[in-house]
Amino acid sequence: MITYAKLISLNHSEIVKTQEWIESKQAKGSTAFSLKDARGSLHEHSEAALKQSLNRLVKKGKIISIHKGYYLIITPQYLSRGILPPQTYLDGLMKFLDRPYYLGLLNAASFYGAAHQQPQEYFIFTNFPVLRPTKKKGIKVNYISRKKIPSILLEQRKTETGYLNISSPELTAADLVQFEKRIGGLSRAAAVLSELVEEIKIENINENFIKEIPVTTIQRLGYLFEKVLKNNQLAERLLEQSKMKAKRFFRIPLKTQAQIKGFSFDAKWKVIINTEIEIDE
Repeated sequence: MITYAKLISLNHSEIVKTQEWIESKQAKGSTAFSLKDARGSLHEHSEAALKQSLNRLVKKGKIISIHKGYYLIITPQYLSRGILPPQTYLDGLMKFLDRPYYLGLLNAASFYGAAHQQPQEYFIFTNFPVLRPTKKKGIKVNYISRKKIPSILLEQRKTETGYLNISSPELTAADLVQFEKRIGGLSRAAAVLSELVEEIKIENINENFIKEIPVTTIQRLGYLFEKVLKNNQLAERLLEQSKMKAKRFFRIPLKTQAQIKGFSFDAKWKVIINTEIEIDE
């Protein structure tokens, strides 16, 4: 018969063994692990004992469950935060989920020096089915689903733990316009674009780019390039490549889901100018 004291002793022993296994992974440079990994390495633990050990270590701040079945190891420099920066673990998490992905919008723009501070809200583009947003230790990670992840328009950036897929400057520009409501509106998108244009390579606005971007986004982006940012070179390149791919422009509002009657119309981009774009100096 196992006494209560003996049971406590066994639980403590299992927690110690689990922590030692985690520390050995950390010593080898790992900052995350899956429940499946833990089961395979700590096979002498029962399922209940393993989960109990992991829960105890979560409470002690040694690890954090970032997704069902996936844990981060909290390294010493991030103990006060209780979580690692998303750019250090997103690649591993998305591989665990077996999802193509890229970091986009303001998060990607910050890699190109076009956002003055790293937002506390992250936007990850991935495929379907939809993933729910998560919020851990004050950091929110949002997932935006699209039918296809345009791998040809992505870049890889080195992080302290490996690599991270981010949208190219060109794709970032298009996404900022297409998903402007996610970042605070078209004026915010235009403000970021005003700095991002320095990183956009005109030769990258090509057939590959045009075929991946919705025509309505091309129209709005072209209008912003030309009329707001006064970058005729990028605007003309966008128009030229759109014509080469036989993209047909239709009459659309600059601001979606807003009144369109009584506003001026840009015939070149076929955009109804139903909002005023203001860029803070």
